Amino acid sequence: MISIICVSPHLLIEKEVPEPTVKEGFSILKLERIGICGTDLHGFEGTQPFFSYPRILGHELAATVLQTSIQSLSVGDFVTIIPYFNCGNCIACSSGKPNCCVHIKVFGVHIDGGMQEYISVPDASILAGNGLGLDALALVEPLAIGAHGIRRAGVQAGEYVLVMGAGPIGLGTIEMAKIAGAKVIVLDVNEHRLQFCTTQLGVDAIVNPLQVDALAAIQEITGNNMPQVVIDATGNLNAINNGFSYLAHGGRYVLIGLQNGDIQVSHPAFHKREATLMSSRNATRQDFDLVMQNILSGRINPNKYITHKVSLHEVVDQFASWLDPTNKVIKAMIVL
Repeated sequence: MISIICVSPHLLIEKEVPEPTVKEGFSILKLERIGICGTDLHGFEGTQPFFSYPRILGHELAATVLQTSIQSLSVGDFVTIIPYFNCGNCIACSSGKPNCCVHIKVFGVHIDGGMQEYISVPDASILAGNGLGLDALALVEPLAIGAHGIRRAGVQAGEYVLVMGAGPIGLGTIEMAKIAGAKVIVLDVNEHRLQFCTTQLGVDAIVNPLQVDALAAIQEITGNNMPQVVIDATGNLNAINNGFSYLAHGGRYVLIGLQNGDIQVSHPAFHKREATLMSSRNATRQDFDLVMQNILSGRINPNKYITHKVSLHEVVDQFASWLDPTNKVIKAMIVL
């Protein structure tokens, strides 16, 4: 079968590899859709801190069942997966947080992922499609990342939520913040994505720090109170460090984005706010279920995110172009 392998930063190859074999507790799935995530792009760039090479990318997946022992599934059924394989025994798993398992293996990050024709995955990680189409199923995972971040932040209706970064993860975070009833401000340097947030997501305000003084603009929007919640979805160290200054007294700062370095913060400025800093890693089944419910109810239309579609054979030639902002990529999708 065909797979796409990131041999080293900035180098993808297409290669024939053996098809997976059946083993107890696992199912064989035929890939139908593979969404391209910021994690894939960062892995390609060489800036993903949990990455090693060579690696088969891909964890935003929709598939059909090829072989399974799950009684509730039949061959040909549409499915997606929770791509974070946890041990079930560590302190995190024992406390209901399998998303940050001590020994976690994220598909396409710590272990080879889904950018291939067939995969073998644990039965416990498979989610039935429940009537969702393939494009929608491939977008459940990135939306679940946003759902988890909003749940971590404990967002309440009427609160100001500043989302820094309007990439795919940021957009999912924005959707879930709006569903929670928040007043959403989006900060990004990409004007195309900011306009997408305005026209497609109906955010309350946008801020481009290349065009305005971001701190002054956010103060004006919030009536000088600042947002109760700040969420980073950029994974950019400068943006993360700046985010501390946008936070209201008593506020919560959630890091969904990930970068490979040390955060710098003024302790007195953070302390006087009695602020809370937390990370948000991956997502849980609860978050996946919430996203699927909102897609089924029509509150989320995942198809509006897909701007580019390619075949598996086009990936090697097209992948680098998705990093270029002039190509106006919101979500690239591989169609098998």
